[in-house]
Amino acid sequence: MSDKKTPAPHRAKADLAGPKSSSGAIDAFVRHARAVAPVHGTGTGRLILALDATMSRQPTWDLACKLQAEMFDAVGKAGSLSVQLVYFRGFGESRASRFVRDTDALKTLMTKIDCRGGHTQIGKVLAHALKETAREKINALVYIGDAMEESVDELSDRAGRLGLSGVPVFVFQEGHDPVAERAFREIARLSKGAWFRFDSRSAAELGRLLSAVAVYATGGLKALSDRNRPEDRRMLEHLRGGKDR
Repeated sequence: MSDKKTPAPHRAKADLAGPKSSSGAIDAFVRHARAVAPVHGTGTGRLILALDATMSRQPTWDLACKLQAEMFDAVGKAGSLSVQLVYFRGFGESRASRFVRDTDALKTLMTKIDCRGGHTQIGKVLAHALKETAREKINALVYIGDAMEESVDELSDRAGRLGLSGVPVFVFQEGHDPVAERAFREIARLSKGAWFRFDSRSAAELGRLLSAVAVYATGGLKALSDRNRPEDRRMLEHLRGGKDR
């Protein structure tokens, strides 16, 4: 996965990163992930799960891997969603797995990833999603990160093109970095997706929201309406009305 970027001023990630989620918040998220019921869409779907694996994520990376792996265990039981893992770290390193329905394979890959220092590469993630959906439809892109060190204009352009291609971006922000928040909200708005914060107030409900994303990816708005859980209704509010938290 590669993409040309216009150089933009960067600051060390430690200067941009906001307060980290508390261990209690992460634990609550993990506990809820274990309890999530299998999701049931109405068809098949393809979802990209993209992760920031730069060094500022290290304090919660192991728990985040466990959480995401267990969440996709629940998704995998529906048997109708193919997931591709994308991550970036280090000096320009960005990688993408093949699409898999075998969540054990996805978990194995995720647990082998360690965090390495470097700048964010969100532009590469968005460009990769555009290339993938040009080959075969992508139903949703989930991005989980805590900082943004790139040109907002470039990210906005790619997010807008994803919106025109019918690929909403669901951004889950860890921490309270205001620079990242402004960019993440814009990415979600332009792609017709949704932005949510991952912190002590929302950790427990993020599991349910990821479940709603999986339902949307396999059955669209109708599947969310049909399942009609609180998280589904909340997701519908975002997708239909551009509601922000």
